[in-house]
Amino acid sequence: MILQRINLNNFKNIPAAALQFSPKINCFLGDNGMGKSNLLDAIYFLSFCKSFTGMPDTMLVRRGEEFTMAEATYLRRGTEEDITAAIAKGKRKSFKRRGKEYQRLSSHIGLLPLVMVSPRDMELINGAGEDRRRFIDMVIAQGDPTYLDQLIRYNRALQQRNTMLREATADTNLFLAVEMSMAASGAYIHKARSRQIEQLTGIFNRYYTAIAPNEDSVSLEYSSALNDGGDLAEMLDASRQRDRILHHTTVGPHRDDIAMSLAGMPVRRAASQGQAKTYTIALRMAQYEFLAQATGMKPLLLLDDIFDKLDASRVSRIMQLASSPTFGQIFITDTNRRHLDAIIADTAPGDYRLWSVHTGQFSALTPCQFDL
Repeated sequence: MILQRINLNNFKNIPAAALQFSPKINCFLGDNGMGKSNLLDAIYFLSFCKSFTGMPDTMLVRRGEEFTMAEATYLRRGTEEDITAAIAKGKRKSFKRRGKEYQRLSSHIGLLPLVMVSPRDMELINGAGEDRRRFIDMVIAQGDPTYLDQLIRYNRALQQRNTMLREATADTNLFLAVEMSMAASGAYIHKARSRQIEQLTGIFNRYYTAIAPNEDSVSLEYSSALNDGGDLAEMLDASRQRDRILHHTTVGPHRDDIAMSLAGMPVRRAASQGQAKTYTIALRMAQYEFLAQATGMKPLLLLDDIFDKLDASRVSRIMQLASSPTFGQIFITDTNRRHLDAIIADTAPGDYRLWSVHTGQFSALTPCQFDL
């Protein structure tokens, strides 16, 4: 899959931009806060209907403006796809494919597979279980629309049960009905997570070894109350009185986690900054290969300021991997011109485009401006 062009209006700090992309390497150079990451977030937004940062939609509108709009053309399975997204203050967010508006935004997820690597990925290691669940849910949902549907059903029923737990008069039969719904969706979610984490682990190990060949082994382990084959409906029934006291549901897939280890120790305790960053980059590259296999398309790969705290040998190995035939179109941001020089020097002529970014403005650069 290829993102051919994008037009932006009032997206974050970008007043207007109309960019045509290379089918392989696209590089953006500029200081922090200039708008490089905002461009990548716009591309992410067009795939997932939300910001990578998790900020509310209204904050994506440029300060002082009433709306933001993003239009893009993709080449997907040999066919051009036009996608339009718009946010206007006080109105419903709009997403259109080929001019036809989606009735359910969840129907769009998975159409344009994408993997983003950014400094925020450290939250996968240092953050709460919610961050790791969000990661694996996004991995699976892009290749399995049924999974996303079951996840939405489960979360809706979970919210209903939590509301009932705070109401002393809630009927037992209603609890049983909601818990049966949670159990049905939860079983699908658990099975999919178990299977996909096992598959992802093997790919992840291979990428980590390729980037850091002389380091200890890494692992991912799925932690869930359902791992022993228990029935979620029975668990919910047994925990209901305790949950009434706590006013929230204490058992189910929404409590799952992924244990991330290096040399048998938790990464957050055992890894240096460089090792932790290598861990998350290898994990995202594994996600990329997994999605390519699941969807039959090469996802977009967004690399946002990822080279900080990595030695030159790791940077070189990462770029060798990213420029291999396994990966398709790549978007790279950096404040360091030397990194982009090195990337471009190893790229076939005509397979790259370069921009300088300053206060939301994008200026095309020619190779001679990089002293190649």
